[in-house]
Amino acid sequence: MLVTCNGIEIDRKQVCRYLGYSADYKPPARILSLIDEYVEHAHHLIEPAYSYTIKNIERVEGSSVFIEGSIVFRSRVIAQLLEQCSKVLVFISTIGNRLEKKAYRLAEDGLIVQSAVLDAIGSSAAERVADFVQGRIGEMTDAQGLCISPRFSPGYCDWDISHQKMLFRAVGGKSTGVRLTEGCLMIPRKSVSAIIGIGLRSSNVEHYNPCKTCNKRDCPSRR
Repeated sequence: MLVTCNGIEIDRKQVCRYLGYSADYKPPARILSLIDEYVEHAHHLIEPAYSYTIKNIERVEGSSVFIEGSIVFRSRVIAQLLEQCSKVLVFISTIGNRLEKKAYRLAEDGLIVQSAVLDAIGSSAAERVADFVQGRIGEMTDAQGLCISPRFSPGYCDWDISHQKMLFRAVGGKSTGVRLTEGCLMIPRKSVSAIIGIGLRSSNVEHYNPCKTCNKRDCPSRR
């Protein structure tokens, strides 16, 4: 199913994080001014859309998860998550390519700082679209007496990036205009692919956190 969504709000604090500023450091006034200016005018460059499908989980064997439609995920972390679920939602979301083209043109013109700010706004917008998808699915499943897990993307923990192919196969990524490179990177870059487990409220799947059993303390995705 392909859906478009409007009214995506940009999180300025998140933009600052994407620019490399820590939570306890205030960016220079020039950067804050650029962020405000670009956020104000970036909406016409953002074309949020997402495509999703919900699949039955057939079985979990060791670190392999078998999904209807001959979809197989191989990951210890994902297997531990989905063995608590009956279904899995697979989605691909994007903000389109207009913003990244504009950021590229700014860089070509030597406006490196402006390009970096716009690129960070694009990254924040892409995450907000994914948040929107997760929120909508949460509302839908809650009405059915179910709950959802946090979202997980290929490349996270031990889930190899090559499994992007399985996600695109499940959803049909072309419906959002997103395609994969040979290295399994997404074009447009400001896109998100992920799964969300769906289970009973008693499964406690909404609190699943693999970081509790992982010793890698310097991981940027640590929760």
